[in-house]
Amino acid sequence: MTENAPAGKDERAICADPILGANRSGNQSQPTGRNAKPPLIVIVGATATGKTGLAIDLAARLPIEIVNADSRAFYRGMDIGTAKPTVSDRARATHHLIDILDPDEPMSLSLFQQLAMDHIAAIHARRRIPLLVGGTAQYVNAVVEGWRIPAVTPNHQRRLELEREAGEIGVEAILNRLAAVDPAAAAKTGPNLRRIVRALEVFETTGVPISQLQGKDDVPFQAIGFELWAPRDELYARIDRRVDEQVAAGLVEEVRGLLDRGFDPNLPAFSSIGYRQLMSAIASDGDLDEAIARIKLDTHRLVRHQQTWFRKDDRLLRIDTTRETPIERVVADVGGVCRLFLD
Repeated sequence: MTENAPAGKDERAICADPILGANRSGNQSQPTGRNAKPPLIVIVGATATGKTGLAIDLAARLPIEIVNADSRAFYRGMDIGTAKPTVSDRARATHHLIDILDPDEPMSLSLFQQLAMDHIAAIHARRRIPLLVGGTAQYVNAVVEGWRIPAVTPNHQRRLELEREAGEIGVEAILNRLAAVDPAAAAKTGPNLRRIVRALEVFETTGVPISQLQGKDDVPFQAIGFELWAPRDELYARIDRRVDEQVAAGLVEEVRGLLDRGFDPNLPAFSSIGYRQLMSAIASDGDLDEAIARIKLDTHRLVRHQQTWFRKDDRLLRIDTTRETPIERVVADVGGVCRLFLD
């Protein structure tokens, strides 16, 4: 069933801070004078909405450098299953934060935020426009909203212990343990086990409640955010075609190659859709066709989550890709801000 078409620009109010510098009625305001913050263009959207292609096309029209915010594209050797920009794509536009880690090297939200902020500042210093692109909302928001993130490295062993304990005594008991040391965090996390575990991890490492360490800081840029949108049934069809193309291009062989290199199939990098299903099937000598079908269904589910998440963010300008040409819309909306920065 096709999801209803999105509301138009006037119906989808845009927040003043930090996206666009617009008021609640959606009337875009322009920065004034040389002291205005430099622009950051942000492109988000569900899987298969065309973010990568739009970013590369924009780089042909504007002095842009692309900063990746897709958590799967950080890892070397994970190329086909992530639909990572190709070598040819990267020759057409400068990309940052792609192929920066091996799959067994850790990446945290705080590290990503630091790296992204550093690249954005360096791009501005070169008098160019940074373009933050990805479908991982948490990573995008950490940058755009200036999250204060506790610099605590994930302790995967401790996380497994807490998750195992939650399975034995229940999530509520683990939540009560958090409430005893950080009632504010417990009230905020609710029964979300992943967030409970993270809050306990931070407290056990630092001795300080995570609620006291979190917050938001002012950001040194003016973000202009867009969401690429398409009906779900159309995205599902694109996804199914893309998965078939990935398999034909060697996705199964790519996954086997990673295992042959000795990487642990339980690494966080391999929790990504595509790798998780195939590694499980390969390890158990299971049915690869069933794993491929599961990749498609799990990606459909991801699309639903992504669209729900982005729909809640009224700072974004939504582009219905079935009705508009995205590149013309983005160029029209960011042109004035970019010219003020570049002049």
